[in-house]
Amino acid sequence: MQKNQVVKKMLAVGAFAAMFSAFGVQAQTSAQSATSQSNMTGKAGVAKLSAADKKTLTDMAIANMAEVETGKLALSKSQNAEVKTFAQQMVDDHGKALTEVQALAQTKGVTLPTELDAKHKAISAKLEKLSGEAFDREYMKTVGVTDHKQTHSKLQQGAKSAKDPDVKALATKMMPTVEQHLKAAQQMSSHKSGTTSGK
Repeated sequence: MQKNQVVKKMLAVGAFAAMFSAFGVQAQTSAQSATSQSNMTGKAGVAKLSAADKKTLTDMAIANMAEVETGKLALSKSQNAEVKTFAQQMVDDHGKALTEVQALAQTKGVTLPTELDAKHKAISAKLEKLSGEAFDREYMKTVGVTDHKQTHSKLQQGAKSAKDPDVKALATKMMPTVEQHLKAAQQMSSHKSGTTSGK
C-alpha cells in the first residue's frame, strides 16, 4: 500500500517536472532529473541540493552526533560537576540540533551518515582510555574547544555560501549555540590548566 503511494507521488513529481520543461524552463538533463526524482521525498518542487549543500548538512549531522556521543561518555566517566554539566548541555543542545538537521535532510532527500567519521571515532576511542582529570582535560580541550572551533567555522561557511535557503538558515540558527559552547569550554579549559575541583 505504501509502495503505491510512493509510486503515485513519484508520478506526480514526474508530471510536475514535465510541466515545467513544457513551459520552457530548462530543467536538468534527463539523467539528472531521474536522479533528483529518486532523491525527492514526494514533495513536488523540492530542489535537489548541490554537492556543497549536502556536505554542509552532512558536516552538521556528524558534528552534532559527535557532541552527543562524547557528551554521554563524559557523563559516565567524569567525576567533575562542571564537566558533567557541560556534557549534559552538549547532549541536550546537540541532540536537539541533530533532530533539526535530520528533519531538513529528510525533506531535501539527503541520506545522512548514521555513524561518526574516522576523525571523531578516533577522538572517542582516545577519550575512552582516559579517566579522572586526564579525561576532563582532554574532553574539554578536544571536544569543548577544538571541535567547537571547527564546527563554528563550518557553520559560518555554510551560512555564507549555502545555495539552499533552508540549509543557510539552519547553519545561521546553530551558530550562536556553538559560540556559547565554545566560550564556556574555553573558560573551563583555562581553569583546568590549573587544578580541577569537583564542585
